Amino acid sequence: MTGRNVTLLDVAHAAGVSRSTASDALQGSGRVAEATRARVREVADALDYRPNSAARRLRRAKTSTIGLYLPPTATRLDYYMTLAFGAVARAQEDGLDVVLLGSRASAHGPLASRMDGLLVIDPEPGDTLVPTLLEAGIPVVTGELYPGASPMPYASVVCDNAALITALLDHVADRGARRPALLAPGGESAWAQALRAGATAWSADRGIPVIVLPVPFAATPYEVAAATRSLLTADPSVDAVISGPDGSAPGILQTAQSLGRTAGRDLLVAACVDGTAARTSRPAITAVDLHPHDYGRACTGLLSEVLTGTSAPDTVRRHRWTLRVRASTGGEKEPRASAG
Repeated sequence: MTGRNVTLLDVAHAAGVSRSTASDALQGSGRVAEATRARVREVADALDYRPNSAARRLRRAKTSTIGLYLPPTATRLDYYMTLAFGAVARAQEDGLDVVLLGSRASAHGPLASRMDGLLVIDPEPGDTLVPTLLEAGIPVVTGELYPGASPMPYASVVCDNAALITALLDHVADRGARRPALLAPGGESAWAQALRAGATAWSADRGIPVIVLPVPFAATPYEVAAATRSLLTADPSVDAVISGPDGSAPGILQTAQSLGRTAGRDLLVAACVDGTAARTSRPAITAVDLHPHDYGRACTGLLSEVLTGTSAPDTVRRHRWTLRVRASTGGEKEPRASAG
């Protein structure tokens, strides 16, 4: 292990102490026994630990706390929970605590007095709390761009969601689909808008009509099953169905079976968000892996850089995705990945 790769958390684990104890021991602060302080320093030397200047500046931040705000529907979706764990893991490495913010986040006094920065994930113009968060007077990083107006600069980590839906539609078309449908998430988040606009643009470019059927942003498998039944009953020529909302695609399989359709043969099934539901379905569902744990880490990492002045407050950083091809579209091949 090199000094460049060693974190304060590595030192703490190796010394058998908490991260805060390791930090106090190395800085000569806090109530740490001399024997413990000496052991931590010995471990740090053995691991060639070298705290960088950004980490030192973070430790001098006002509160060493950042806020994390997820969409109101996020608590039951695997994607957002995995993202949150990634954000927290990176925050621990940077010496930051994370507070999960609810709908009354601004009701307990100014946010600027309680935390150093904010992570706001998939912000929607219809969410009345988002403008308050973006204008809290502290650095903000959003996961995806905010489609509404904001007078304050904010940094972002974004996926190329138009390319994502293009890749899915290209894939089902390459597998023979000529009447694809997208169960498109509602709402005005940048993600939802990009999926709908991307499907429309793909249809015009390829000359293949795409049915775009709106469903709730966090549609359940039951809601997607009902939408799929209406779709396939009204138009039996539909030969591919792509589901936008996280975890909802198994509802397509349920309806297909009840209507005598076979997923992967006469009906191709895919999802815009990979997860446990897609991987464990039978057949397993082709899906886009958005690497949510890494996404959460990237959001916190960018916020740390903004807090230390090593990145501008209006930085926009790309995040990668990978198309995982599975049996629901007729077989498997090497995954296709986007540029990070």
